[in-house]
Amino acid sequence: MNLAIDIGNTRTKIGIFNQQHLSTVMTFENSKEINLQEIITGFDIQQSVISSTIEIPEYISAALRELTKNLILDHRTKLPFTNLYSSKETLGKDRLALVAAAQANYPSQNNLVIGCGTCITFNFINAKNEFLGGSIHPGLKMRLQAMHAFTGKLPLIPLENKAELIGNDTKSNMLAGVLLAAGKEIDGMIDEYLVKFPEMNIIITGGDADLLVYRLKNEIFAIPNFTLIGLNHILEYNA
Repeated sequence: MNLAIDIGNTRTKIGIFNQQHLSTVMTFENSKEINLQEIITGFDIQQSVISSTIEIPEYISAALRELTKNLILDHRTKLPFTNLYSSKETLGKDRLALVAAAQANYPSQNNLVIGCGTCITFNFINAKNEFLGGSIHPGLKMRLQAMHAFTGKLPLIPLENKAELIGNDTKSNMLAGVLLAAGKEIDGMIDEYLVKFPEMNIIITGGDADLLVYRLKNEIFAIPNFTLIGLNHILEYNA
């Protein structure tokens, strides 16, 4: 069995794979220690891959060192696609994983993967299995936080799945400005890609994907846990 670990800024997501099949997903707050040894023993884990936006906690590193193979994803990791990104050292590891998942699910096709997390990222891999790059946009919560931080009176409101074109109070106005505008922004970006690449798969994933996918006019595959799928594909490629 394979273990894929994706450590974000606030949460850690763990996926258990039987080769390419994702059988179990677990999510933990970073503030709490994970009993990783229990997971490794309980699922008979043989090899693992880890991606982290923060420094990997020592207790996690110690547990993974006991495995036959432990791959830590970075810019030097061998990838199942050609990475044409110029500044490879600054490229987010989650974006590498998303592109790897697209290459695994739809090989030798044009794929646009939209990751909806802290930031909204567009990631394009062409039919030659070349990752060309994409773009980075503020995420939904980041937009709400920015309106609060850079104005004198706008409150910090929680992100909710509710937005009307014409809001009638400050909260509904802010949610409309975030959810509806982000949807239009994504649709507009997709339209630009389709001009250049009429034959293209469009995949949306990430924690906020459910808030956006049904607001989009383009035909899109909504696939959860795409980052974990990509991490496991990279692990299998390096086996």
